[in-house]
Amino acid sequence: MSDIFDDWFKRMRKFMDEIDRMFDEMLRESFLTERGFRRGRPIVYGFSVTYTPDGKPIIREFGNVRPSYRGPIIREEIEPFVDVINEPDVIKVVAELPGVDKEDIELNATEKQLIISAKHDRWKYYKEVDLPARVKPETAKATYKNGVLEVTLEKVEKEKRGKGVRIKIE
Repeated sequence: MSDIFDDWFKRMRKFMDEIDRMFDEMLRESFLTERGFRRGRPIVYGFSVTYTPDGKPIIREFGNVRPSYRGPIIREEIEPFVDVINEPDVIKVVAELPGVDKEDIELNATEKQLIISAKHDRWKYYKEVDLPARVKPETAKATYKNGVLEVTLEKVEKEKRGKGVRIKIE
């Protein structure tokens, strides 16, 4: 068991070293964007760590910084931090979109995906969220308060509750 933790900590240390290297590179006078060198754009980078039921870590990155073989690339759009909550009857998507107004946010949903985009002054957000189950896009309800967007979508097939099917013993 300790081998698993040792391996995980080594990978996490390597990951953190790469983040340090990226930020050192970004904090120079100018930095590389998808369209060339540019100054003055917001730099946002973060990550969250969650665990699968069997204890394996899942690292999710967000922001507008991505590593490349030429150094960090700063995108125009920030990928917001998003959490997807899979409940029995609905799927809730919670996204952090600070610095924009409700009118600046555009949401588009299909049965399998939610696309979030927002634009306001110097803040631009974009995220395509793959949903864990099929949903009815026409049932979507969204609220936005204090920089937090919450979208609730009904599932196409709700999880069945109850006692299940009786099995005859032979």
